[in-house]
Amino acid sequence: MAETRYAAHGSRRRLSSGTRLLGGLAYAIATACLLPMVAVALAALTGGTETLSHLLETVLPGYAATTLLLVALVAAGTFAVGVGAAWLVTMTRFPGVRLLEIALVLPLAFPAYVLAYAYTFVLDHPGVVQTTLRQVTGWGPRDYWFPEIRSTEGAAVMLILVLYPYVYLLARAAFLQQSASAFLAARALGTGPWAAFWRVSLPMARPAIAGGVLLAVMETIADFGTVAYFGVQTFATGIYTSWFSMADRAAAAQLALCLLGFALLLAVAERTQRGKARYYQSGRRHAGLPAGELTGWRALGAFTLCAVPVVLGFVLPVVILVQMGLESEQDLLSRRYVGFIRNSLTLAGTAAVVTVTAAICVGFFQRLRPGRRSDGAAYLARLGYAVPGGVIAVGLIVPFAAFDNALDAWMRAQFGLSTGLLITGSIWLLIAAYMVRFLAAALGAYEGGQSMVHANMDAAARSLGQGPLGTLRRIHLPILTPSLLTALLIVFVDVMKELPATLIMRPFNFDTLAVQAYRLASDERLEGAAVPSLVILAMGLLPVILICRQVGRGK
Repeated sequence: MAETRYAAHGSRRRLSSGTRLLGGLAYAIATACLLPMVAVALAALTGGTETLSHLLETVLPGYAATTLLLVALVAAGTFAVGVGAAWLVTMTRFPGVRLLEIALVLPLAFPAYVLAYAYTFVLDHPGVVQTTLRQVTGWGPRDYWFPEIRSTEGAAVMLILVLYPYVYLLARAAFLQQSASAFLAARALGTGPWAAFWRVSLPMARPAIAGGVLLAVMETIADFGTVAYFGVQTFATGIYTSWFSMADRAAAAQLALCLLGFALLLAVAERTQRGKARYYQSGRRHAGLPAGELTGWRALGAFTLCAVPVVLGFVLPVVILVQMGLESEQDLLSRRYVGFIRNSLTLAGTAAVVTVTAAICVGFFQRLRPGRRSDGAAYLARLGYAVPGGVIAVGLIVPFAAFDNALDAWMRAQFGLSTGLLITGSIWLLIAAYMVRFLAAALGAYEGGQSMVHANMDAAARSLGQGPLGTLRRIHLPILTPSLLTALLIVFVDVMKELPATLIMRPFNFDTLAVQAYRLASDERLEGAAVPSLVILAMGLLPVILICRQVGRGK
């Protein structure tokens, strides 16, 4: 009997020890995610009012107006394309619909800045379209008007083409989950199909659609590569210009604080609308929405409307990039490019492992000890998805640069030695920025798989003497392997595409494929930029293929 009590006491002690370890790690991760935002706020508030006054008088109104215009255009465009395509493939049947409902996800593999390089090569003044137009008509450069691709509107189109799949996926899932009862009742009362869509189906899917649009908007304010290449002056480009071109850290921090406030406002709006908007089905979902057969010109019109985003957002850019790559002098197998690929894989692979490990710590601790503290840690860990990469970069460099400088000064004074920059400019600080930025994506994938692990499994493991770490290692991780692999892949590809944080924080002479593509495009060597862009695209196709498989099984 004494041995039994001792074993039980030992089990509780192991459980408490493991929980404390996970709790300490979860709180440390949450603190790391909060640090960039606090550092940006402190640096901005201590930067002096002179810089802020100068910004208000010069560039700040322009940055704000351009950013808001870009956000409005992308929100409207992704809503129209995403919801329209989702409704057509869900509610109608026409030749090619099965192929299109999967192909509509493919543009998600493209970074917006890569799409910008491809279309600039074709549509700019020296491009094939305008050159052919001048040759056919005999016009001079001033004899005709052509839409300017390097503009706010052009940047909005690029972002719409790569971000509408967020809205499409969530809207399609919402339409598929709706019961036919309300829709058929509206039709029975004399409402036409279009009116029933606007009055019944669309309001019921509003929470999912709003979530997709807000995701697209947050990606828009975080974008740097597209707006920088097109010369569009937004908060993202202003941060980079202030940091590098003007060497004004205070201005960069204050611009970052403005962008951070806007991003957090959107995050709060997304959480609020998701929490309050509820539409309940009466009874069980016994039948899905009825799909109508389209023939003739209606079928052709539906096919065209769904095919245009796929062609413009994936097929045509791939063809252009391949042609550009074949015409370039870039050798993907050269020693220099092998270095770019190695650097990209090193950053992406390490960041993926670190980020998913952090997600496991936060997610499993929340399961072990549900409550305000663990929920708060998980909420802070998710904030990074709403913070642009440039803001995170500024927020991490400012405190760690101060620490490095203080340590170096102390070592010089005490021992006559210079420690230099131990943390700032290191690969590990850049990986920390990636973890903060993409931890929310890893947490989402992990929690989706964790919901499949029944609580009885945890109880059975405890009854057999397993502590938290043993339960995690022997029960959870084997079951969660598919979800963890998905999380690893998503973070890996996101890091491969990330540009602003990499540009600001990368170690000296440590360039990646994204940096090389941006550098070549900035020098107007678009053919050369196509080569690293194609490699980034190939990597981006991996998670999109997984999503396409899920879409194919959606029905």
